[in-house]
Amino acid sequence: MKLEIGMTSFADTNEIHTENGVQEKLSADQRIRNIVEEIQLADEVGLDIYGLGEHHRSDYAVSDPVTVLAAAASLTQRIRLSSAVTVLSSDDPVRVYERFATLDAVSNGRAEIMVGRGSFIESFPLFGYDLDDYDMLFVEKLELLKQINQHEIVSWQGSLRPAIDERGVYPRAVQKEIPIWLATGGTPESSIRAAEFGLPITYAIIGGNPRRFKRNIAMYRAVAESRGFNLADMPVAVHSWGYIADTDEQAQQEFYTPTKIHHEIIAKERNWPPYTEEHFQREISDQGAMFVGSPETVARKMIDIIETLGINRFMLHIPVGSMPHERVMKAIKLYGKRVKPIVEDYFNN
Repeated sequence: MKLEIGMTSFADTNEIHTENGVQEKLSADQRIRNIVEEIQLADEVGLDIYGLGEHHRSDYAVSDPVTVLAAAASLTQRIRLSSAVTVLSSDDPVRVYERFATLDAVSNGRAEIMVGRGSFIESFPLFGYDLDDYDMLFVEKLELLKQINQHEIVSWQGSLRPAIDERGVYPRAVQKEIPIWLATGGTPESSIRAAEFGLPITYAIIGGNPRRFKRNIAMYRAVAESRGFNLADMPVAVHSWGYIADTDEQAQQEFYTPTKIHHEIIAKERNWPPYTEEHFQREISDQGAMFVGSPETVARKMIDIIETLGINRFMLHIPVGSMPHERVMKAIKLYGKRVKPIVEDYFNN
């Protein structure tokens, strides 16, 4: 199975923080235009996949990833275009499929859907869903989405959504089936669920030692095999925060402040402890979840984790927090032109 290397973004719109202080807060429209440029560059430098997050908050610009991905589709040639994630529990599977099938047409068969329950809950009251149904909504809607993806005419009945009786869902995708990935923060239940559904899985590794996910991946593959699924059809991906500059020192200097600011915004909501230099250094070390440094440093760490976990796709989250657009673009260039070739050469030899 081919190793794929790509990136993700959540389209943050906080103030831009650099080592020289605070600059302006990005407007949502400017951040979205920047995202389109970033996807176009990712395609030009040879990255395989771009994933864009869905949020319904003032500090994130994108509530509908498909619209932004469609804008980028006509400017790109090869890169696959995915959500990261579609918050399926508070959406409708019919509309999800229709939107992604439309993206698949615009991109000539490059659309993917990454579904998850999301790390924020704003979409539930916004669209009128009860948080008490959090888990059941996801399972039921995933069942329906998978059926729609496989069949043009659908009959389906659940408990939380009106039934469908012999109805067609259109347009149909260019691909026979749109790849649907299940994204998880690493709970055993999510690994088992993805395996039982026969879906590829993406692990969001945002803290701690990535090697601990080896157990989750082994569980996922064992359950999938026991259910009769072909593991060749069930790739495993990892998504982790990171940043690349010409040197390790420059990358650390430019990445620390935006990361700290991003962390502390969420920390206020979730009662997390303050972010410290020690925490940052631990996460960018060989034992941590961040991939920060020169192209050679990031490539070496990627090779280690890809080999240790036995994964098929690695996605670097660039950037965390708001960073100057020109720095993000430079990091993408280094990622595609220098990091990716080192990693590919290692695994091709």
